[in-house]
Amino acid sequence: MAETKRLTRRAMAFVLAGGRGSRLKELTDRRVKPAVYFGGKTRIIDFALSNAMNSGIRKIAIATQYKAHSLIRHCQRGWNFFRAERGEFLDILPASQRVDEESWYRGTADAVTQNIDIVDSYGVDYVVILAGDHIYKMDYEIMLREHVENGADVTIGCLTVPRKEASAFGVMAVDDTGRITSFLEKPKDPPAMPGQPDKALASMGIYVFNWAFLRDLLLRDAEDPDSSHDFGNDLIPEIVKNGKAMAHRFDDSCVRREGAPAYWKDVGTVDAFWQANIDLTDFTPELNLWDRDWPIWTYSESVPPAKFIHDEKGRRGLAVSSMVSGGCVISGTEIRNSLLFTEVHTNSYASLDHVVALPYVTVHRHAKLSHAVIDRGVVIPEGLVVGEDPQEDAKWFRVSEGGVTLITQDMLDKRAAAL
Repeated sequence: MAETKRLTRRAMAFVLAGGRGSRLKELTDRRVKPAVYFGGKTRIIDFALSNAMNSGIRKIAIATQYKAHSLIRHCQRGWNFFRAERGEFLDILPASQRVDEESWYRGTADAVTQNIDIVDSYGVDYVVILAGDHIYKMDYEIMLREHVENGADVTIGCLTVPRKEASAFGVMAVDDTGRITSFLEKPKDPPAMPGQPDKALASMGIYVFNWAFLRDLLLRDAEDPDSSHDFGNDLIPEIVKNGKAMAHRFDDSCVRREGAPAYWKDVGTVDAFWQANIDLTDFTPELNLWDRDWPIWTYSESVPPAKFIHDEKGRRGLAVSSMVSGGCVISGTEIRNSLLFTEVHTNSYASLDHVVALPYVTVHRHAKLSHAVIDRGVVIPEGLVVGEDPQEDAKWFRVSEGGVTLITQDMLDKRAAAL
């Protein structure tokens, strides 16, 4: 373990957090996907950052691009405890045309290339490249040690997925030693894992490199006019072909309850986002947010505890199989199978069933909402009914393929103007 700790002290995490996440529709109109709220009080990026910190990595850089203000503000408020005098850093690296006056970040690899001088200043031996938009708990120490022991040029974090579902991913073909022999982007016939014909290895977008090796590779890639300057499209296939690329199985480093399945979610659609949040209201959710040994760190607002008021028939403040965050006031409202973020205020005779309400939502009297996602700061008008008539809902709101209704304030304002 001491050696592992030394390895993490010689490593940094480079978090790629610049993508919009357009499949989340209006949820990313004002914020980048890693800044989207999740789980009652956290943001999506908190999982990658918490994994790095809990693993012992204290040097972190976050590359941002699309509508980054919400993300930057969150990191400044919630992740401002790193101390440079202890060799700890959290640097935010917005795309700022550092190479020339025309080039923003042109791809995931280019985001690192444009900040080579900053990574050099950290004096690290290893770089862990992370996507900032997935929900999971992982000990990067284990992956880093495996990388060093294997003498790999790159080690790629891989999910074990059913082979019939692997066509949605970049898939790794590996030999018996775990060495990657080919990388196929969304193949129609995914290669099976050795000894497991019904399973395949899918890339998580997590890479471990020796910095000296990656630095040289990035500089050569930058000079290639035919490159898209992307890890998955360009650099990884090149290493698989001409170097030593090893697969690291997420099952080996996932942090979870004993006996629980490995948990990893891409909450990249409205349906997936809603489902992953609602899953947290289960009796024993697969994602353990109550783990004191591997906490998910975040910015915590100073708010009072949640309050439930009124106790009359039809006007009782209660919540069943739900998560209710600090600052919420449940005033005569029945809440079931729902997740309420900070300072959601609901009023008498309203009901919420399978609802994800982001911070500062207000629900007025007699509103009846089910199977919905409500964006931050939305004011639900008195008597609004959502979730009973999909065709009526679709006139004003976005109804997903799975039947989840996404409600934003702009949608409500247009509805009010039309009625």
